[in-house]
Amino acid sequence: MSVTASKRIASVDILRGIVMIIMALDHTRDFFSGYHGDPLDIGHASTVLFFTRWITHFCAPVFVFLSGTSAFLSMSSGKPKKEASVLLLKRGIWLIILELTLVRVGWTFNFEYHHLFVQVIWAIGWSMICLSALVYLPLPAIAIIALVIIFGHNLLDGIPATRFGPKAWLWDVLHIQTDIPYGNKNDLNVFYPIIPWPGVMAIGYCFGAFLKKPEHLRNKYLYSTGIAAIVLFIVLRFINVYGDPHPWQVYSTTINTLLSFIKCEKYPPSLLYLLMTIGPAITLMPLLEHMNNRAGRFFTVYGRVPMFYYILHLYVLHGMAILAGFIVQSYFPTTTLALKNTGLPLQYVYLFWGIAIALLYYPCRWFMRIKATHKKWWLSYL
Repeated sequence: MSVTASKRIASVDILRGIVMIIMALDHTRDFFSGYHGDPLDIGHASTVLFFTRWITHFCAPVFVFLSGTSAFLSMSSGKPKKEASVLLLKRGIWLIILELTLVRVGWTFNFEYHHLFVQVIWAIGWSMICLSALVYLPLPAIAIIALVIIFGHNLLDGIPATRFGPKAWLWDVLHIQTDIPYGNKNDLNVFYPIIPWPGVMAIGYCFGAFLKKPEHLRNKYLYSTGIAAIVLFIVLRFINVYGDPHPWQVYSTTINTLLSFIKCEKYPPSLLYLLMTIGPAITLMPLLEHMNNRAGRFFTVYGRVPMFYYILHLYVLHGMAILAGFIVQSYFPTTTLALKNTGLPLQYVYLFWGIAIALLYYPCRWFMRIKATHKKWWLSYL
């Protein structure tokens, strides 16, 4: 018996909730940490700091992947392709607008637009726009296009933007993390180049077909696909020839060698980065499907309202950072914990991360129930 249209795939919501919570750890570190260097710098960052940053690498690829999966599951419930395509197009445009408005203000708490930056919501928006066109193709054709993008985009790493002359900015937007000057002393910082994110969302869309299978067959596909991705990551990374622009190195200590092995490029995400993150996530899904307990329900709350959570968590974390800085500097003026100059040690990052997640739980649960009981069109955009 196949999965019915009305039955939600619990593991999708739970997994999405888990990565949304982990994502907040990275952003808490951005707002509170006293370490201002690269947390993945093996020569300077501590091992704990490295893993604090590295674990959050799972968030963006898994979320984009599951966005494609959710789009497939929505269409499989009987929604016509044209209607689904238009909805994806509108959502994509809406997400790009949100990135440049509410999300940007949440990060900066200002309305000064000389310096713009675009991150994961921008990439998701463009990926949805691309998927809105791809959904008209047969599923095998979408899978082929997606895999070509994912497995082949690292062949583009050596192409400099200058080769394209006046159109160099377009290549930067597509595949190079950089600052793009425009107008009079304005610049756009492309944190998330677009390629290969549309491929990640498209393969997630194709992956949705596995989730419509009977459970025993579905789990077989999930385990085989996830484990294959993990093994492929290990083999390709060990060979050290293709799949990431930064080969791993042997260090004087085993732990640093291991850190080098798993340190893969995120901007844009390399093939190995995607295999390293999406593979374990897929493998975990059969276990999450049966997490019918408090933990499962807890993660589901965040997983069912991802956009609402994402925007709200930025404002909560930023507000907490300002409040914490005011308290520390007002009542403990001689402490070394002053946020203004040094930030906080890592243990406080974890403390404030936990506080933020707790503060977000009830608003997210409230909005989850609103979405479940009201069918207003605008709710689908949050």
